[in-house]
Amino acid sequence: MPEIRESSLIAGVKFVHLESFSDERGQFLETFRREWFPERAWGHVQGNRSDSREGVLRGLHFHRRQIDYWVPFAGRMRVGLFDLRRGSPTYRAREMMEIGEDNLVGVYVPEGVAHGFLALTDAVLTYVVDNYFDGTDEFGVAWDDPDIAMPWGTDSPILSPRDRGNPRLRDIPDDALPR
Repeated sequence: MPEIRESSLIAGVKFVHLESFSDERGQFLETFRREWFPERAWGHVQGNRSDSREGVLRGLHFHRRQIDYWVPFAGRMRVGLFDLRRGSPTYRAREMMEIGEDNLVGVYVPEGVAHGFLALTDAVLTYVVDNYFDGTDEFGVAWDDPDIAMPWGTDSPILSPRDRGNPRLRDIPDDALPR
């Protein structure tokens, strides 16, 4: 069983330190087990893969009815997390870490925690979610919002039109934020 650590900064976020087993044939890596996350009843799940060029920033995104569990497969990325849940004991807490080839860590992101990543190299991220894609549960907040002050380490990332148009936190009505 891998070491699973709760975030000390954001309630409900978990980091799974994945174990790689190698021999002359190659490598084996167990990336997900339902039992690692007993607080969540995993029903139907969807698996996704995101390939990003160096310099791409994806996020910040958040959901009200879905968790994400990210696993890096190639490259390196800087992950940013921000607690938007108004009722959370860690409301407005921020966390950043690097994951990838030298730090094989799965990241469990509960509902209401804004999440994004900057590809430090060409990178591949796979992730599972506990609900099928539903466009009505796709929200975002500006990656460069000064009220969040996420230390991405770049001023000019490559962004999608959607992420370029995400609102600032102060422009999201309180009743639109997760509880």
